[in-house]
Amino acid sequence: MNKLRTIVRLYEEQTGIKTIAALARTSRNSVKKYIHKWQTLDMSYDNFQRHSDSELYAIFCVKEESKVPNTRLDLLEKLLPDICKSLNKKGMTTLILWQKYRREHPDGYGLTQFRMAIQRYRKISNPSMRMEHKAGDKMFIDYTGDKLWIYPHGEQPRQVDVYVSILGCSLLTYVEAVHGQSQEDFITASENAFYYYGGAPRAMVTDNLKAAVIKAGLHEWKLNDEFDRFAEHYGVAVVPARVRKPKDKALVENAVKLTYKDIFTRIDSLHCPDLKSLNAAIRSALELHNNGCLTGRNYSRRSYFEEIEKEALASLNPIRYQIKKHSMATVGKDGYIRLSEDIHYYSVPSVYIGKKLRISYTASDVEVFDGYNRVANHTRNRTQFRHTTDIEHLSIKHKAILEWSPETFLKEASEIHEDVEHYIRKILELNHYIDKSNRMCSGILSLVRKVGVERLASACRLADSYQRYSFFEIQDILKTKSELIEVPEETADIPEHENIRGKDYYK
Repeated sequence: MNKLRTIVRLYEEQTGIKTIAALARTSRNSVKKYIHKWQTLDMSYDNFQRHSDSELYAIFCVKEESKVPNTRLDLLEKLLPDICKSLNKKGMTTLILWQKYRREHPDGYGLTQFRMAIQRYRKISNPSMRMEHKAGDKMFIDYTGDKLWIYPHGEQPRQVDVYVSILGCSLLTYVEAVHGQSQEDFITASENAFYYYGGAPRAMVTDNLKAAVIKAGLHEWKLNDEFDRFAEHYGVAVVPARVRKPKDKALVENAVKLTYKDIFTRIDSLHCPDLKSLNAAIRSALELHNNGCLTGRNYSRRSYFEEIEKEALASLNPIRYQIKKHSMATVGKDGYIRLSEDIHYYSVPSVYIGKKLRISYTASDVEVFDGYNRVANHTRNRTQFRHTTDIEHLSIKHKAILEWSPETFLKEASEIHEDVEHYIRKILELNHYIDKSNRMCSGILSLVRKVGVERLASACRLADSYQRYSFFEIQDILKTKSELIEVPEETADIPEHENIRGKDYYK
């Protein structure tokens, strides 16, 4: 258009054709063509100067052609919206739709042109939007379609899933092998990703797997309660991708492809015996991936992260999240409730015997709830077929039995009478089997409620003089009232006689 402006200007200055062609550096025929077109226009030079390049191009260069209507193309373009809508149905193909189109319009386009028209329509009606991701804003999460293998010693090889996450701004990637796609595996891997990055993003973009989303929706969604609590623990929002819209998490979709190329290929020949060694191999390959320069750029994901995005991440909660599970169980007659996962029993207050309660447990704690009221709290014990007891939960009778000890019996006996304490001490010294002595002491001390302090003390004193230490001895003395018989403190001296051998004879 600059040459056109030069030609018209020189022509208005009455410059010759040959000179115009030399100054504009174009052929004389082209100069003649533009001057002829200029002469046909009813336009002043000032008005010509005010026109833009695009307007001058339309006036001088675009040939006016009569538009020939294309009825076949117009008809197909009208049908394209319904055709593309039908393609969303399960099992529908472009071949089926084209066959239907040709039956109704025998003179229509062939299969190749039909498919090209569909592609053009889809590109125009669904353009891709270029997204700019802010530092520390989003972390995209997905699982790889292909799996890795572990080879346990003495066991059959088994497959494991691979978790992938990527930060939107720096593209720093985290990869971890997990046992499966369960809720616990998903939350643990996401938490490990936070610690790998050294901070938490403002939002997580996840797929619609059940470990994260219970009910998907275009405008609103319902998250898994446990995953929602995890996100709240670290102050992170959760924004699931739309159903069947992989472009919502295009970054992690591409990260999965790069994981196959940069990580799977490097560790494919390794036969790791467990998940720990496999993740160690993954971490080595991952560092090479993150520290390598990006295509067409002179920096790596790691260096860009350190420079731009690291400071934008939120600080992590100093307490790691513990997954809380829930189950319902009925309290047994013995006052214990069973945690089925560990086959372990925990005590609850005896007033809840026979009632169905809710158990909420983490890796370290077990809580028992009646509605929203917590009735018991224990440290988790994974030993099977064992009982964890809080003494405060027991009934008065059971608590007394559990509190049996020599010190307890001696203290209780001393509060009754010193003779009773002496007798109980002798029982504890002579009986080495603790359960036997405990039951004897408990029985003797319980007699004070029936016979009183004085009679029990007298019975213990009398039995001690016989050096007979048992519950039956005390019971018989009290039954026959033998403790009421006065025993002389000193016996009469036996006169010496030559026929009496004396105690020294038996030494």
